[in-house]
Amino acid sequence: MSTTDAFHAFRIHANRENYRAGIETMSVDDLSPGEVVIKTAYSSINYKDALAGTGQGSILRRSPLVGGIDVAGHVVASTDPAFKEGDAVLCTGCGLSETRDGGYAEYARLEAKWAIPLPDGLDLREAMILGTAGFTAALSLYRMEQNGQKPDMGPIVVTGATGGVGMLALDILTRAGYEAHAITGKMDRLDFLKLLGAKQVISRRDLHWGQRPLETASWAGAIDNVGDEMLAGLTRVIQPYGNIASCGLAGGHALATTVMPFIIRGVSLLGIASAGTARDIRDAVWAQLAGDWKPANLDGICTRTVTLDELGGVFDTMLAGGSFGRTLVQLAA
Repeated sequence: MSTTDAFHAFRIHANRENYRAGIETMSVDDLSPGEVVIKTAYSSINYKDALAGTGQGSILRRSPLVGGIDVAGHVVASTDPAFKEGDAVLCTGCGLSETRDGGYAEYARLEAKWAIPLPDGLDLREAMILGTAGFTAALSLYRMEQNGQKPDMGPIVVTGATGGVGMLALDILTRAGYEAHAITGKMDRLDFLKLLGAKQVISRRDLHWGQRPLETASWAGAIDNVGDEMLAGLTRVIQPYGNIASCGLAGGHALATTVMPFIIRGVSLLGIASAGTARDIRDAVWAQLAGDWKPANLDGICTRTVTLDELGGVFDTMLAGGSFGRTLVQLAA
């Protein structure tokens, strides 16, 4: 394609004076610099995308930008010899929709150092059902195992289990040989969580762990999407030398706990910063997602497919707590 050919993109203007977002006509010349141009096949919708797309969160660090922190498609041009026309690639995070144009466009331009060749075992659609959510879930387990977590230590509990990260974490843990438990505020989804592999599903409203610095240890580890009181409670009930992967703050960013779980039980609190993950770790995590950790229920987890024109309504629903599962954004016919 010519770099001046027109295409459609969902572009966000987040200036101090005003905020607006919607479909605009752009060309490749208008996009952030990079060595690899792709024709976009799919993107996805994450909570961060909804915040950026509605102006309810300070996500963009420069403006205007094309939204979408995930993207996958086929290379149409490259100045980097590692990529050739027709190659299937994906990218999640790495500044997309924060410091550079993201995936909500019919074409995207990527930095070669962050473009991941689609690994064998995944197609582009599956890669974007996973997207940042699946990468975050898998990175959580990857970090936990780096720090000594093993299936024979006991069950891992996932909080915020009906969110995208939570659902994928349950499936990934099960595929990796762990016993997975779920904590959720949506008990009407109990059967689906069990389908994903949850051996025990606990209502958030039924949690009655105490307030002592250390309570009875119930789990060998946790993947927490909630933060605040939930994360504080988890620190008190993890078995010795278990790991907690902190990867979300749906319940708040505060953390009121003590050092007791860390210096008496040896519990580790691991921060999961998926957007800035180093390239070698990205490659390793995506290889796991395409292999032994590939979720068995991707089609069930993907509950909706939308176009660029439908993004706004999906953002509003997600921020209102009404979404369930992963939403795929289809760019190519």
